Amino acid sequence: MSADSWPFDQPRNCATLTLRTIVFGGEPILLVSHDEGDHSWQFLDGRAPKTANAAVVTLNEIVDRDPSVIEVANLPPGWIAVRATKTSPWKRMPQGESNQA
Repeated sequence: MSADSWPFDQPRNCATLTLRTIVFGGEPILLVSHDEGDHSWQFLDGRAPKTANAAVVTLNEIVDRDPSVIEVANLPPGWIAVRATKTSPWKRMPQGESNQA
């Protein structure tokens, strides 16, 4: 992917929050959050995160690990995308509506 075609609003080397179970355990990314305040990204497994499981990696590492996250690269700040399985389609919604879905 060329630098001109990078789809995210943050650079490839931007730090993102994720989970050790995703990075080292191969668990799928089932929830993507694009935070409104600082436009940061989180790539989670859909369960309540635990601090001991937290990991910080670059956005590019996340894309290398799971290229399907490119499908939600245009997610507006303040929104999340969720899916049931690694092959399920992403469902987008404003943050705060997820507990109503």
